[in-house]
Amino acid sequence: MARLAVLVTATAVVLPALVVAMLWAFQRQLVYLPDRSAPPPAATVLRGASDVVLRTDDGLELGAWYLPAPAAGAPAVLVASGNGGSRTLRAPLARALAERGLSVLLFDYRGYGGNAGSPSEQGLARDVRAARRFLREVAGVPDERLLYFGESLGAAVVTELATEHPPAGLVLRSPFEDLASVGSVHYPWLPVRALLRDRYPVAEHIADVRAPTTVLYGSADSIVPPEQSRAVAAAAAALHRLVPVRGADHNDLVLVAGDDVVQAVVELAEAAGAP
Repeated sequence: MARLAVLVTATAVVLPALVVAMLWAFQRQLVYLPDRSAPPPAATVLRGASDVVLRTDDGLELGAWYLPAPAAGAPAVLVASGNGGSRTLRAPLARALAERGLSVLLFDYRGYGGNAGSPSEQGLARDVRAARRFLREVAGVPDERLLYFGESLGAAVVTELATEHPPAGLVLRSPFEDLASVGSVHYPWLPVRALLRDRYPVAEHIADVRAPTTVLYGSADSIVPPEQSRAVAAAAAALHRLVPVRGADHNDLVLVAGDDVVQAVVELAEAAGAP
């Protein structure tokens, strides 16, 4: 009986520790869900778009699609994707924005869309800076005509970028307060905040961003709770608009490239004075 009690006690201690150790080791596989396959040529998906290469400061080359506006001097939108798929899924958004006269850059993070490397918070910060450098130095887009658009995890990526390189305007779609807050919703039995390597403190960073900011969210979002997106808006130093999309879940087309989303970008570009 004593041996059984020892075995039960040891199991009760060892198994949770083993689970925690595995989650620590493999947590990024739960956070980042890339489509690793290389997307098709840009022109086969987006008329007028071209394949471009972004070069990060740690030596990676990232695939991207650039869709220039017909009119010279049009505002440009840097689109930072969420944690799943590849830039192919964001083609409808690029197409809709282009139809409203905006230039658009879609790119894939490291480890996504046929790119080398493994995603992490630090890595994605390098990747989005490579995207901005392309627009500034190759496409010739000045800061006063450059907008950032971030989807979910991408909202965290562009908000951090905006603390160092402010855009003309910032659009955050389905942002969370920080990664631990949204992780705790989905894994309430785990010490998520203690385990996470990547933090993405959106609410903290947005308080330091002076660019006009629009926050969009789906009122039925089952991935990022709507109250978290509203909290990000409340923390914003320069909130322009808070746009609820009624009845929309996280991956519904209306949140990917719907009229509310597209109009919010166009309206912010006009309000920010991007010529």
